[in-house]
Amino acid sequence: MKGEIFAAIDVGSYEIALKIFELSMRKGVRELDHVRHRMDIGSETYATGKISSLHVDEMIRILSEFKKIMKEYGVTHYQAYGTSAIRETKDILIVRDLIEQRTGIRIDVLSNSEQRFLDYKSIALRHDKFEKVLEKPTAIVDIGGGSIQISLFEKDTLVATQNLMTGVLRLHTTMEQVHASRLKYADLVSELINSRLSVFSKMHLKDRKIENLIIIDDYVSPIMQKVRSGADGDGFATRDEFLKILSYADDMSDFDVAKKLGMPEENVPLLHVAGILIKCILDATKAENLWAPGITLCDGIAYEYAEKKDYIRSPHDFEQDIIACAQNISKRYMGSKSRRETLKKIALTIFDSTKDIHGLSDRDRLLLEIATILHDCGKYISLVYLGDCSYNIIMSTEIIGLSHSERSIVANVVRFNHEEFEYYNSGSEFFDGLSREDYLRISKLTAIMRVANGLDRTHKQKFRDVMVSIKDRNLIINVDTSADITLEKGLFFNRASFFEEVFGLKPVIRQKKMM
Repeated sequence: MKGEIFAAIDVGSYEIALKIFELSMRKGVRELDHVRHRMDIGSETYATGKISSLHVDEMIRILSEFKKIMKEYGVTHYQAYGTSAIRETKDILIVRDLIEQRTGIRIDVLSNSEQRFLDYKSIALRHDKFEKVLEKPTAIVDIGGGSIQISLFEKDTLVATQNLMTGVLRLHTTMEQVHASRLKYADLVSELINSRLSVFSKMHLKDRKIENLIIIDDYVSPIMQKVRSGADGDGFATRDEFLKILSYADDMSDFDVAKKLGMPEENVPLLHVAGILIKCILDATKAENLWAPGITLCDGIAYEYAEKKDYIRSPHDFEQDIIACAQNISKRYMGSKSRRETLKKIALTIFDSTKDIHGLSDRDRLLLEIATILHDCGKYISLVYLGDCSYNIIMSTEIIGLSHSERSIVANVVRFNHEEFEYYNSGSEFFDGLSREDYLRISKLTAIMRVANGLDRTHKQKFRDVMVSIKDRNLIINVDTSADITLEKGLFFNRASFFEEVFGLKPVIRQKKMM
């Protein structure tokens, strides 16, 4: 495959960045240029929910410059993403359209879980040390302008992830609002962070021992890369070494810190906030080692594109991290493991056996699997309103790696598995923000889910094996069991009728009794 020049643009809370990459089968991903423009739109959008016309004009100017640079390098493809500051803008559709009309650059908006997953993937795809670090209990701390994401790993598996609205820029803005002096920063910022971390610790840490922290941020990481470079460094530091670096910066003026560390003076207050934040997380997790690999969102954008185009391959199974995240949510809400495994096996068997009929993708198969895992999470709140409660839990819980629309698809499939299906033209609030194509995906996945659920109606896991075939206008479901399935057969029509409505095939159960 011939190589190409790719550009990644990050419209962040505090700056707009452009990275140019060369992608090839031989060299993988190679950075050619990195351009950054400081622009604080986060403070504005976090406070007012809007971007001023002055800032919009500035964004247009910067992105126009980026377009010229892209043309000079001969960029063939690009991807521009906005993060929390853009997400929290009330008139974002108007702003995006204006920018696209003036610059020709389209800005797509990342959900929080998509953004964090890109950051996480960029470490795994870029660094061979990643798998080695994850051999021990590790927390990835992804620090943004508006929030932070803490993801816990054990034995190379994601076991928990949580978003906390304590981003660097948001905290710094709060300090300015209360007119805090620099001497009080440490105490006040720590007080704000620890109130959130205490809840996180009770939910996810408890007796869990975390040995390593992986830090993703724009302020501490560059310093760690400089101070801790070399054969034994490369952004690695012990807890004590990191605290010495912090105290070194604390004892100097902002001007001296900027001069010594080679950073803009206006970034120094944010460096202090990020350092305090990391120290609080070190205290909460009791981790002894840190690693700041020095990646940015632009790296994640490029590495994901390169992976899709087969320029690079990763030994790490990222889909399994999404599934593990869903399994831990199910565990948190006391979901039945045996029940979800049975439902998953039946549902995926039906999905795989009807590929020529449904026209769904491998990504849709993943969404169906997640729906089977979370199918009963709402019973933790109510057995009567199981569908509604499950929907609310899923929509309110971070599933790292899924976009907002994908999470909405999963939530709707789970809801309609228990509740009466609502149609696209009904004006249902559950379809807000979803396209016609998303609605069709929901209807097809719901139809498959209902049949699978109907085959295990009594939750007894009676079927040892299920085989599916299509004959004439029937979906023949051969079940291998010696158990009495009178109830399953008798109640099956209520579940199967929707499948026939969606696919034009009538599900029929055929029992082969085991001796």
